[in-house]
Amino acid sequence: MERLNSKWIATVASIWIQCSCGAYTFGIYSSVLKSSQGYDQSTLDTVAVFKDIGSNAGVLAGVLYSAVAVSNNRNNCWGLGGPWVVHLAGAIQNFLGYILMWACVVGLIQPPPVAVMCLLMLLGAHSMTFFTTANMVSGVQNFPHSGGTIVGIMKGFLGISGAIVIQMYDTFWEGKPSTFLLILALLPTFVSLVLMFFVRIHRANTGDDKKHLNGFSTIALIIAGYLMIIIILENIFILTLWARIFTFTLLLLLLASPLGIAIKAQKDDSRAYHELPSGEGQVDATLDDKIMVEYEEGMNLLQAMSTLNFWLLFIAMVCGMGSGVAVINNLSQIGQSLNYTPMETKNLVSLWSLWNFLGRIGAGYLSDYLLHTRGWARPLLMAITLAIMSVGHIVVASGIPGTLYVGSILVGICYGSQWSLMPTITSEIFGVRHMGTIFNTIGIASPVGSYIFSVRVFGYIYDKEASGGYDTCSGTHCFMLSFLIMASVAFLGFLVAILLLFRTMRFYQLVVLKRLNRSLR
Repeated sequence: MERLNSKWIATVASIWIQCSCGAYTFGIYSSVLKSSQGYDQSTLDTVAVFKDIGSNAGVLAGVLYSAVAVSNNRNNCWGLGGPWVVHLAGAIQNFLGYILMWACVVGLIQPPPVAVMCLLMLLGAHSMTFFTTANMVSGVQNFPHSGGTIVGIMKGFLGISGAIVIQMYDTFWEGKPSTFLLILALLPTFVSLVLMFFVRIHRANTGDDKKHLNGFSTIALIIAGYLMIIIILENIFILTLWARIFTFTLLLLLLASPLGIAIKAQKDDSRAYHELPSGEGQVDATLDDKIMVEYEEGMNLLQAMSTLNFWLLFIAMVCGMGSGVAVINNLSQIGQSLNYTPMETKNLVSLWSLWNFLGRIGAGYLSDYLLHTRGWARPLLMAITLAIMSVGHIVVASGIPGTLYVGSILVGICYGSQWSLMPTITSEIFGVRHMGTIFNTIGIASPVGSYIFSVRVFGYIYDKEASGGYDTCSGTHCFMLSFLIMASVAFLGFLVAILLLFRTMRFYQLVVLKRLNRSLR
């Protein structure tokens, strides 16, 4: 049992749970949801906003995690407290939300009022915040000196989960988008219930964590590259059933490979532990500097919200996350307006998951590298990615053939990077004790921005441009103005991030870098 009781096994379990979530796949089933329920584009975007609220407003998940995942219970894996409680709450919400949506779409339940559908969407999507909070905050506590990397890994696998689940869907149920809702109801629920007891907090630090964490990142990049190859092949050839089963089996083998890294890491940790002099290899709880003690204790939510830095980070995320999620919510309709085939539109959604993944895992690793080697504060990288995101929106707005693919790459990577940078910056500025609650509160910026930009900008302009009394619009004019507005919003986020950088630069030098240097001595 001891072999299954380590931070490395906890990391693998968290990775697999993240992979099952099927994030950012609204474009797969949005069309059947729209047609089966008789929605126009604005109504569909309203439902999508509740998806964004559910998948980002994780304050309850953070509060629950703080209440049950206490470090002094880490040796009580089967007790009443621990991250597994958060996973259980997420599994219940996930199943109820998506199974009832599926029943509505296939006709088992009469089409409910829009408000009820919004509630179901919110409930199903809200489960993701519980899975992610339990996995990510446990990861930061297990690897406190590689926060950016572990957050990038967890957020990265969440970002790529959409492409993974789509591959399962294409292999066995292609052309049945209602079945995709059933997959979302069953798969994350089953995986989380099976693995939730392995996700625990471990304090010992006896080996080269960075080397093995980079191994997880490498596996993630290999999986992303493999998925991209499969998507390209699907665009060129019509794959037979046996070919799809073969490629999906290879994908499952790749997803199993993190377990090998965990086993090797455990052996290295055990060897390093026995080679250390007595008393070493344990967490050093003696911090003599008052400022370091204050960092470890951290701020609670109300204390954080009383600072200007909290609101600067929140506004930057409204601009970055809000404009990015507005694009993914409307990606299916954007493709249709540009006369993309259903296969091309579906591939756009899958590729978005890959770009989103690369942004998450890349920004996490790069921000750690720049902080450790050059002393660059993480808000600087956040500002750079917001500036690039603004360029990406302009590229799409240009209307040149093929620019939707190019623009979606830039916007997708930069959008994903926000989800790695924001939680890590939160833990460094406000402390780790209430990290789950604070970063989930800042995450509300995403649905706030989604409502403003998805409904009030994209949905409104699309419906206004739709001609002939129909609910569809064709041509570059359908979304050009919307993307120009998004470019301006992302640039505003860049300016706010620069201000946050100036305000926290000295803090990073006095506190964050000092903590890292001390831990590495």
